[in-house]
Amino acid sequence: MDARRTLLRRIKQYDFSLKELNLYLDTHPTCQRALAMFAKYKKLREQAISEFNAKFGPLTPEQNTDLQRWDWIADPWPWERS
Repeated sequence: MDARRTLLRRIKQYDFSLKELNLYLDTHPTCQRALAMFAKYKKLREQAISEFNAKFGPLTPEQNTDLQRWDWIADPWPWERS
C-alpha cells in the first residue's frame, strides 16, 4: 500500500474512533478515560491531516493554505490523486 493510501486509512480510523467515542461520551459525559482517549485521537487525527496536506495537498476545501492559489481545484482532484 502506498504512503497516500496508508495515511488516508489512518485518518479514517481516527475518524471512526472519534465518532464512536463521541457516541459513548453522549451517554457517559464524565468518563475520564473516554475523554482522554477522545483528546488523544483528536490530536492524532489533526497530525495525520496536517501530514497529508503537506505531502499530498488539501483533503478538504477549508484546508487550502496557499494564499496565492486555490489548491483545492489543482488537477488531479484530491480523490483522484495516486
